[in-house]
Amino acid sequence: MIIDYTPEGADRQRFDAGRLRASEIQIIERTADGHWGEIKEAMSEGDINAMRTVAFVIKKRNDPSLRFGDFDPFEDELRVRLDARETRAYAERIFAKYGSSPDDLAEAFGELRDVTADLEACEQAIADVTAPKDPEPAEGSESPASPSGS
Repeated sequence: MIIDYTPEGADRQRFDAGRLRASEIQIIERTADGHWGEIKEAMSEGDINAMRTVAFVIKKRNDPSLRFGDFDPFEDELRVRLDARETRAYAERIFAKYGSSPDDLAEAFGELRDVTADLEACEQAIADVTAPKDPEPAEGSESPASPSGS
């Protein structure tokens, strides 16, 4: 997951919550008072405490003296987005679920575009999952280069 932090009047910052050290996860768990799996799930649901805590820990990499109380963004300044790997997995699930319903599929892919951190990777994932698949060769079929007797 990627956390977009867009403070008013400043440049957007991106925090990659998919690349954390064990020590950072331990700090997140203590600060948020929960297990990492629960915190990740809460982030995916837009939980402000989870997003704030993870963004704070990542932000501390470049500002070790930063205190949790000093990082108090407005609610609309934090947003979770999917990284490229998550985007691809989500595109596959969408296609499996809505592949036979073009309208639902288009709507679901539109929503995916809204939550991805990398629109180019999203478009590639959509193209890959919707590309026609080559049929598997039938079992027992002979190969074109069968040896012939002399």
